[in-house]
This record gives sequence, structure tokens and C-alpha cells, in this order.
Amino acid sequence: MQAWLRQASKRGVPLDLPAHGRQLWRHTRRHPLDTAISLVVVVLIAWAAWNSATWAWKAADWSVVSSNLPLYLNGSYPADERWRPQLWMGALAALTLITLLKPAQGGLLRWLQRCLPWCWIAMIPMGIALLGGGLGLSSVPSRAWGGLSLTLLLTTTSAALALPLGILLALGRTSSLPLIQLSSRLYIDLMRAVPLIAVLFFGQLLIPLFLPVEIEINRVLRAVVAFALFAAAYVAEDVRGGLQSIPATQNEAASALGLSELQSLRFVVLPQALRIAVPALTNQAIGLMQNTSLMALLGLVELLGIGRSLLANPAFIGRHLEVYVWLGVLYWLFCTAMALLARRIERSGPPMSRHSV
Repeated sequence: MQAWLRQASKRGVPLDLPAHGRQLWRHTRRHPLDTAISLVVVVLIAWAAWNSATWAWKAADWSVVSSNLPLYLNGSYPADERWRPQLWMGALAALTLITLLKPAQGGLLRWLQRCLPWCWIAMIPMGIALLGGGLGLSSVPSRAWGGLSLTLLLTTTSAALALPLGILLALGRTSSLPLIQLSSRLYIDLMRAVPLIAVLFFGQLLIPLFLPVEIEINRVLRAVVAFALFAAAYVAEDVRGGLQSIPATQNEAASALGLSELQSLRFVVLPQALRIAVPALTNQAIGLMQNTSLMALLGLVELLGIGRSLLANPAFIGRHLEVYVWLGVLYWLFCTAMALLARRIERSGPPMSRHSV
């Protein structure tokens, strides 16, 4: 020990620290090679950032974006009715800001904070009514929907359907009834083994073949159903992981308090499991939004489809980098907003404990 103290004194280790402090100082001291590698990485990042900013400011031609902003937002929606998808997207943006804010203890904003779950639920029928026509609005066929509004509608509607279906599948997977457990497991394994593009192809081209001639489902609804059925299998596994993390003592305590098995699941186990599964569910929601770009391969002109159609225009030939950078920024903004919303959900409410019952 004395020898180590003499060597530490020569290396500049502060000897007035306690023993564990000296050990921590020794382990956290950087090796010269670590410092050199860190400097090289910082220089490379700075060089890449500088060149990217220089290209975006001086060399890039952003006319392909600025002159087509209405097309990116609304697709081929009728020009005199574009206020409808824009109103819905504005309502989504306002609701997101209200959710992320921490309002004061009074006023209208605080009242809206309490109504947020119902407001988010109302966003889906509101979007369908505004885009498709309803409440006295003229009807607009789904083939005219497109751009960012279609991407957001596909994401929100598919996620709203996939979540309850995934919860039911997770409960079925953990059920004590063999038939329900086997059926849920087979569905989950099948969906996870099939590529998403195959599910979307089935939804767009094969579902109408199984329906009577007089029943017609538009392409957007078929895409929503296909996305929801696919995402529900992954949601089920995330929720099942949350259910498995809840100790058995929670059910025992709920039973001791006089709660039935259904009440224990509804009021004790499931809320905690969903809270634990929020990070994984957020990952699924972000992946779902990114996967909506696959609809460009099947004829629905969503955000990526708009970019592909513009690049086919002779006036914008060679503007691929500008278009895809712009699309990447848009996807990043909305995926970041979804991550922030999920973090807000995690932090809201009282913290959970293993002995909360």
C-alpha cells in the first residue's frame, strides 16, 4: 500500500482523497491513446458538420422543396380543400405542444391537460372526417390523399388499432386456456416471420378478392388494416414482456384486497405493464411511421411517394440529395416528437413500485 501511495504521489493522485476516491480517480484517468482517439473523432465530426452545412447553404438547390411545399403536405388533394388536412395537422401539432408543456395550476391550458387522452383519441375520427368528408364537408376520394397528411393518418390510425389488438394477443399468449394461448402464439409467430411488404401486398391486392363484389374497401383502409395486423404482433411481445416483469405478489396483494382476477388485471397489473413497455412501444410506433414509406411501392403517394414523383419531373432531375435530406429531416422531426411524447408519458403520474399495491 505504501509503495502504491508513493507511485500515486509521483503521478499526481490527490492523496487527501479517501481510498475509494483514489481508486475511482485511477480508473477514470484517461489513457493518452483514448484522448488521441477522442480528438480524432471530434475533428472528423466537425469536418463532416462543416462540409454538410456548406453544401446545404451554398451548393444545394432547395427549389425542389420550396416550390412544392403544398405537395409535400397534402399530395394531390384538391387545392380549394387543402385547408382540411392542414387544419388536422395543425391540431396535431398544437396537441403535441400542449402535451409536452407543463401548464400552470389553473386556466384553460390546465383544463386541456386533463382532457388530453380524449383529445388524442378524437384526433383519428377528426382526421378521417376532414380528409374523407363528413359533417357537411364534400367527399374527397382516398386516391387524392397524400403527402405528410397521409403519412400521419396511416401512423396514428394503425397505431390506435395495433395497441388494443396487441394487448389482447399478449393476454392470450399468457392465458391458461390452451386454445387461446396456442392461437395467439401462432398468430404472433406467423406475423413476425413474414416481411412487412408481403403483408402490405396482401392487404392491397388480395383482401378485395375475399370480399363480395358489392363491398369495396378503399386503399387507405386496406393499408391501415395491414399495418395494424403486422404491428400488433410486435406490440404483443412488448406488452408480454411488461406483464412478465410484474411480480406475482402484485396479484396476491390485489386478491387479498378483494379484487377479482379481472379487476386485478385491469387496475393493478396492466397499467404497470404498459408503463414498463412504453419505451418498446415507442420504438414500434417510430418504426411504424418509417415503414409507411413502403406504401410508395404500392401506389399510395405518401411522403416518400411525393419525393419520388417529384424526382421523375424533368425540372428536378439530379435533385435526389436535396429531396432525401428534406425527407430525412421531416422523419427525424416527427420521430423525435414521438419520442418526447413517450418520455412525457413515462414521467407523468406517480412513480411505480414493486410494492405499490
